[in-house]
Amino acid sequence: MAPAEGAGYRREMMAASRLELNLVRLLCRCEAMAQDREEWEGYVGALEDMLQALKAQASKPASEVINEYSRKVDFLKGMLQAEKLTSASEKALANQFLAPGRVPTTAKERVPATKTVHLQSRARYTSEMRSELLGTLDLRKRTGAAGPRPGDEKQSAAELDLVLQRHQNLQEKLAEEMLGLARSLKTNTLAAQSVIKKDNQTLSHSLKMADQNLEKLKMESERLEQHAQKSVNWLLWAMLIVVCFIFISMILFIRIMPKLK
Repeated sequence: MAPAEGAGYRREMMAASRLELNLVRLLCRCEAMAQDREEWEGYVGALEDMLQALKAQASKPASEVINEYSRKVDFLKGMLQAEKLTSASEKALANQFLAPGRVPTTAKERVPATKTVHLQSRARYTSEMRSELLGTLDLRKRTGAAGPRPGDEKQSAAELDLVLQRHQNLQEKLAEEMLGLARSLKTNTLAAQSVIKKDNQTLSHSLKMADQNLEKLKMESERLEQHAQKSVNWLLWAMLIVVCFIFISMILFIRIMPKLK
């Protein structure tokens, strides 16, 4: 490698490392703000821009690392979208489909911060749902014609637990269906990729065989042409020899015949 090329490569490596370091710092900051329930919406756009720039680098990190960064950025973006929903049930449902990071962002973390944020938000949304349902039941009690009867509080609590259980079961069922669809889509995609790869290999082999046959055909055509040229040359020389022989014979015959008379 030339000195100028080596220097350019080192500068590119340093730029990529600096960009990844800035991305990790901003990601840690957003995760900490999400845990403290601070506002981090203004940083998501910067995270996405830095992630796209890192993907475009020639000396980018491994694909597993890039995928982990993308997973965490998508999770933070999904958290913002879930927070903007109106009801607690919608927030809880949206939270079910969020996928936190699998690996800690820094070595200081024992558990990925996004996973902690996910668990905290799930508990908070469940508490909000419970509060909404309790408020609804209290409103029904106040607007009812008859006063509260003994055992109404226990019945209301049981109904609330039943509603929450049904809602949780529904969320889990929807989550399982979505995971099943994702697995099916992944399986179909892998199968399609395998078929396309085999077709490409077959096509490449066919093109290679066609090129080989074309080369052989050219070689045989050249050999046939040379052979035809050799045959024509031999025939021409044979005809010249015969003509010369006949010419000489005629001259001898003409000279010999008058003497015989």
